[in-house]
Amino acid sequence: MTQISDGGGPDNRSVRRVEDRRLLTGQGRFTDDDAPAGAVVAVFLRSPHAHARIRAIDAAPALTRPGVLAVVTGRDLAAAGVGGLACGWQVADRDGRPMVEPPRPLLASERVRHVGDPVAVVLAETAAIGLDALESIVVDYEALPAVTDAAAAVAPGAPQVWPEAPGNLCCPWEIGDAAAVARAFAAAAHVVPIELRNNRLVAAPMEPRAAVASFDAALERYTLVTTTQNPHAVRATLAGSVLGIPEHRLQVICRDVGGGFGTKIFIYPEEAVITWCAGRFRRPVRWTASRIESFQVDAQGRDHVTRAELALDADGGFLGLRVRTLANLGAYLTQAAPGIATFYYAQLLSGVYRIPAIHCEVRLVFTNTTSVDAYRGAGRPEATYVLERLVDKAARATGIDRFALRRRNFIPEEAYPYATPLGLTYDSGNHARTLDIALAAARPVPSPAAAHGSRRRGFGVSTYVEIAGARPTRVTRAQGSRGGRSESALVRVHPSGAVSVFTPMQSNGQGHETTFAQLVADRLGVPMDMVEIVEGDTDRVPFGRGSAASRSLVVGGSAIAKAVDRIAEKARRIAAHMLGCRLEDVILADGRCTDRTGGRSATFAQVARAAHDAVAFPVEEIEPGLEATAFYEPVDWSYPCGCHACEVEVDVETGVVRLLRVIAVDDVGNVINPMIVHGQIHGGLAQGIGQALLEHCRYDPETGQNVTSSLMDYALPRADDLPSFDVHLSPTVCLNNPLGAKGCAEVGSVGVPPAVVNAVLDALAPLGVEHLEMPLTPERVWRAIADARERSSTRAAPERVANLVE
Repeated sequence: MTQISDGGGPDNRSVRRVEDRRLLTGQGRFTDDDAPAGAVVAVFLRSPHAHARIRAIDAAPALTRPGVLAVVTGRDLAAAGVGGLACGWQVADRDGRPMVEPPRPLLASERVRHVGDPVAVVLAETAAIGLDALESIVVDYEALPAVTDAAAAVAPGAPQVWPEAPGNLCCPWEIGDAAAVARAFAAAAHVVPIELRNNRLVAAPMEPRAAVASFDAALERYTLVTTTQNPHAVRATLAGSVLGIPEHRLQVICRDVGGGFGTKIFIYPEEAVITWCAGRFRRPVRWTASRIESFQVDAQGRDHVTRAELALDADGGFLGLRVRTLANLGAYLTQAAPGIATFYYAQLLSGVYRIPAIHCEVRLVFTNTTSVDAYRGAGRPEATYVLERLVDKAARATGIDRFALRRRNFIPEEAYPYATPLGLTYDSGNHARTLDIALAAARPVPSPAAAHGSRRRGFGVSTYVEIAGARPTRVTRAQGSRGGRSESALVRVHPSGAVSVFTPMQSNGQGHETTFAQLVADRLGVPMDMVEIVEGDTDRVPFGRGSAASRSLVVGGSAIAKAVDRIAEKARRIAAHMLGCRLEDVILADGRCTDRTGGRSATFAQVARAAHDAVAFPVEEIEPGLEATAFYEPVDWSYPCGCHACEVEVDVETGVVRLLRVIAVDDVGNVINPMIVHGQIHGGLAQGIGQALLEHCRYDPETGQNVTSSLMDYALPRADDLPSFDVHLSPTVCLNNPLGAKGCAEVGSVGVPPAVVNAVLDALAPLGVEHLEMPLTPERVWRAIADARERSSTRAAPERVANLVE
């Protein structure tokens, strides 16, 4: 990694993460560490079929086994009035007709719709007893035809996943001006098409999902400890939709989380089932997913099939863009799935370019596979991949240099704020600068013509913009989308001057305990070790929507800053009474309140003590105590952007791709801690490279089995797959939040996949390879080279015959 560069923010200090000491020394506390004495273990019976009717379930043999407390089925839950899980984001078609939303039961009772669909749960004294008991449960299945591919699912005669969704169509959604696009294409000098797939991915966080539920009979109150990115959303859904109880009767706690990446945003059937079981059987219940279970049931990502066309004028100016996408949602709608495949995807198709007319159709499709929802980037990587692959292809088709073509169509800095034709208004950015920085860092740019034996080098770039944070509630409601909406924070100053910050954000690796503490310490002038960050407990922290969409600092941090500013204002008022001066003469800096006219001062700790003693000021004017609650309503999304570049070496005899350099130039706005930002970008780059080169969740089209359901079959990137990353921060200040921050957690996964693919195609262009699908495995690359050679040989054959005749 290069030297950490200045992120442009007022507080940009690369303070080491305070949470790392406990995490690196084994002192972290995770959900599975929290099981109370006497807890029973939940073990779930899952469907071996991708699609089947359940004729009968015989659990009696399992109940006779020693150590088995109970077996619960879907019919038991239905008889108890337990509800299912609803989708949290509704979309509609062009005529306003709502999407099809089938039910999502906690345990399947009539039909299973993907391999791993939970059918029953065994509660046992140990996991071993529970697993043995599963073997004795007899389920009479009637196997039914299944479909796993989105294109196959919408073909005539395809097996139907849901009877209420004919043709397996959840919703035909669209955005943009189709008539304007048609006019643009009619006037075009060049029309460049592309067809591509965005491969399905598995999040695979280091810590699998886990939960521990208990019930206090005296208080009639549930407690759920779980791995989540959003404790309050879990409580709201579980209390309201599933258990039918007031929210105050359910406490949700989240300890340290070993990675989330979007897949832990949602509530799943397992957490809901064990919570109900804890109340029904008056025993604490624990569950931790096996790695295979995680592959079978955790929400997955991507899985788009797209055809796109770009219209250009004779000089290479972009005129219009037409996109048609099939988005595979899996068998069930999880909480955000329809919005990820529509608003989070299609609205970003303008990218960093001036494209006057854009129209996109997305058909949301049901299949007999695991649900697809948010995975790091969530819609924005899919949009960037379509656009940046298409721009490179347009450069080859028109003969215009690929960098010049981008520069010609960039949104110029002076055009900001810039309204795209898809309803977004970008507030700031300098795309020419990020490209220039990336190219300068890459010099000399390799030439694909320069071969090194069997190895050829290539260079590729990708320029991107994404959305982060949240939009105002009034805007998202008007659009029919969910958005991120407002956030809250409570900041409490104790009599000693120590500060406790209660935030509904939920760290799953981002470093909140450091960044938020820096934010507060710098504003109040207190040492960082005097600031405590409290997250992950719905009984302690105010309501909020947790960590997703790179919103922790942008929205959650803005709420904290707003509360801290109120604290600072009240501290100045108290200090004015203590110092006997006017309020406007009090300056709070470096941990002291100072009268700028007389030089007298009081430490922040002295002011805090006075606030609680309530003797230094008139209580009829100033309320005792020193704490504030604030809610922050975002003005709009923030728009991180940047340029990623890759240099690769491809062995044309084996198809092996080796990354030589990865350069990331990212505009994430103002930065609190550059080191943490670099770490977040590194993580996103690793996952984006994983998608480009290695990862692919695949289902057998005949049986519906996930054939990559373990780490033996699903290839995650390892250290030796990755080069050192060259990361540069090139900020423009975000105008949509008081911190000027744009969000950084997902930019790596958004920008780098098309840069890698473009680099490999650049290397192989002299061989006639024009297209590759992710992941670029050695076999896939080798076959593309072999096919190109065969095509070249076939074209050359008639010429040789003609020469012989002559």
